[in-house]
Amino acid sequence: MSPLVETVLFVFGLVALGYLSGVTGYMRTETGDALSEFAIGVALPLLLFRTMIGADFHGTTPWALWATYFAAVIVAWTVGHLVTTRLFGRDGQAGVVGGVSSAFSNLVLLGIPFMLGVFGQEGFEILSLIISVHLPTMMMASIILFQLFGPRRSEPVHPIEIIRDFLRKILTNPLIIGILAGLAWRATGLPLPALANRFVDALANIAGPIALFAMGLGLRKFGISGNIKPALALSVLKLFLMPAVALLFAWLLGLPPLPAKVAVAAASLPSGVNSYLIAIQFGTGQALASNQMTIATACAVVTTAFWLMVATMVFG
Repeated sequence: MSPLVETVLFVFGLVALGYLSGVTGYMRTETGDALSEFAIGVALPLLLFRTMIGADFHGTTPWALWATYFAAVIVAWTVGHLVTTRLFGRDGQAGVVGGVSSAFSNLVLLGIPFMLGVFGQEGFEILSLIISVHLPTMMMASIILFQLFGPRRSEPVHPIEIIRDFLRKILTNPLIIGILAGLAWRATGLPLPALANRFVDALANIAGPIALFAMGLGLRKFGISGNIKPALALSVLKLFLMPAVALLFAWLLGLPPLPAKVAVAAASLPSGVNSYLIAIQFGTGQALASNQMTIATACAVVTTAFWLMVATMVFG
């Protein structure tokens, strides 16, 4: 078995182990929520903090990397919205859910441990560049689209309120705090004290396995019920169209091999829980988002390995 295939199976195997723990009743789904809260609120921010302090990003050009990834996001989101509304006849709110499902990769709970396993610390540092702008960009897009397609209010929301809500969500997000804190400490040029370094290492080193297990356990509560055809169509867009566009733009923009492979791999990851949360906000499309997330995650063990092999053949 090749190291690449073994790593992919290991990463998704931890997700499957968490899912089996839930589906057999060995662990409650509430445990998955608690583990996810710990991973996102403590372990992963500390991992990002440590990375920001010591990363050199290996000469990566952020603008080309960002252009590659977000070109894939825009194409997948647009096509997902159109497929949901035009092909399956759903309304604009469900179209937003479909667009998010097609374009919002699970870069945190799945992406961080996946990149560490496949590409090591260098790949994770490049992914951190994407995460640093991915969260604010996707949050802002979701807020704007909610204002455009969400339930109509008696009085329009002032743009200042939208900006204030966006800044509040960004500045209180643990992952963003971890990134900003790491950059701030890096700017001082001081090494972390030995005791602080031990605390950070102890929690950061367990972030990956806990995040993967928690993700699998969390999938248990979503399941599949109805809306199978649109969920399958959106899964195809997420797992094939988005990484294909990322591959094309990485080649057109001349990204170096490692950043190009990270961008394609990130685009090939399945959707996370964000599409489901947006569906809850809209009050529509919950089953669609739940089904798509479950189907895409199950299929990604094969499709992500496929795109990694394709990216390796193209970029070396």
